[in-house]
Amino acid sequence: MQPREIPTVSDLTSQIKQMFESNPITQDCWVRGEISNFTHHSKGHMYFTLKDANSRIKSIMFAGNNRHLKFIPKEGMKVIAHGYVSVFDRDGAYQLYVDDMQPDGLGSLFVAFQQLKEKLEQEGLFHPMHKKPIPKYPKVVGVITSPTGAAVRDIITTIRRRYPVAHILLHPVIVQGPTTAQSVAEAIENMNALGEADVLIVGRGGGSLEELWGFNEEMVVRAIFASQIPVISAVGHETDTTLADYVADLRAPTPTAAAELAVPSLMELRRILEQLSGRMGLILNRKVREAKIRLQRMESSTVFTRPAHRLNQLRQVIDSNEDRMQLALTKATNQRERQLAQLESRLMRVSPIERAKRMDQQLQYAVERLQRVGRATLERDENRFTRLLDKLDVLSPLSVMRRGYSLAYSADQKTLVRSTRDVELGDPVQVRLQDGWLDCQVWGMREDNKE
Repeated sequence: MQPREIPTVSDLTSQIKQMFESNPITQDCWVRGEISNFTHHSKGHMYFTLKDANSRIKSIMFAGNNRHLKFIPKEGMKVIAHGYVSVFDRDGAYQLYVDDMQPDGLGSLFVAFQQLKEKLEQEGLFHPMHKKPIPKYPKVVGVITSPTGAAVRDIITTIRRRYPVAHILLHPVIVQGPTTAQSVAEAIENMNALGEADVLIVGRGGGSLEELWGFNEEMVVRAIFASQIPVISAVGHETDTTLADYVADLRAPTPTAAAELAVPSLMELRRILEQLSGRMGLILNRKVREAKIRLQRMESSTVFTRPAHRLNQLRQVIDSNEDRMQLALTKATNQRERQLAQLESRLMRVSPIERAKRMDQQLQYAVERLQRVGRATLERDENRFTRLLDKLDVLSPLSVMRRGYSLAYSADQKTLVRSTRDVELGDPVQVRLQDGWLDCQVWGMREDNKE
């Protein structure tokens, strides 16, 4: 049996760490507890322990996360913390890495706020691509808020002071209590159905998280997102943040600031117009002065004082141009004539008639050469044929026969009789002479003794 490999402390710690990091429960969790052993490090990190009556867990909140806290954590404070659990390799201890934290008194609302925010953010309702531009010079500003609060007075006062030419269309709503969300959402829908406002201001004055909660409802967030009219959110004070702020096309820290963002300053516009008017006057005066100077120069020029001189100069220019033109035409004509002569010469070289003449001469030369070669070849072949005939005549049997010899064949003239063994007594034979054949029969035979 082969021994099992024993892991090191680092290996075991790494495996335990992987168990924590692969568990979705420990990677996205909320914890309620009391702060103890709190230390705010000089680098900004917060080290503390969360405990209850029976257990405790070491926790750390890095500076990048705790700088956004709206309260100062203290020893003994009860909080709700969000984060993930992992293992600190050096000590082999598990601890909670906190990325958000709220006092326990607001715990349930805060958790609901975070959960709805994550849901809507995943759907893309807060993405910048959905933000509509705020019109620069709105004719009608729609205001959705309480008709009796300080917010509406601040908004109306600011708009009338900054941009009195704009009309204000107020839609009163309930801004606190359980019916806030429905009241605000219906007001946004009504304003869109009416279609008179160029921009909407939705909000109220400051308050606690519970008092502002209506602007965190999903109904309000979706109504703002669906609005065809740009929406400026003005809920609470600068430190207050609601989901309406995230989905709105523009967030204002206060209702007064929302009015300032919704309309331009008429005094500022007048000042700008006065500056532009002054600049335009300066530019026009400069243009007029420059035009006068040009006119004076033109009036004092020889064109107006002595027009005949200018005409004489122009006549000289015309005569000079005529001479140059005539010279250029003559030069061009000569050049074209030389080019034409060159083309005619080239054309003669490639003319079909000239080419036919050259080809006819080449053909005659080829025929004569072919005849000479043919006659020489014929003579050479005739001489060779004569020599072959002489050789063949020397080897021909007829030539031998002319000297008195003859040849004996079988009766069918196909087989040459070469020996007495080729025939028998009484066999017919054919004898070939120089001038014909003899029909013969074998009457007798004798063999020569070759010793």
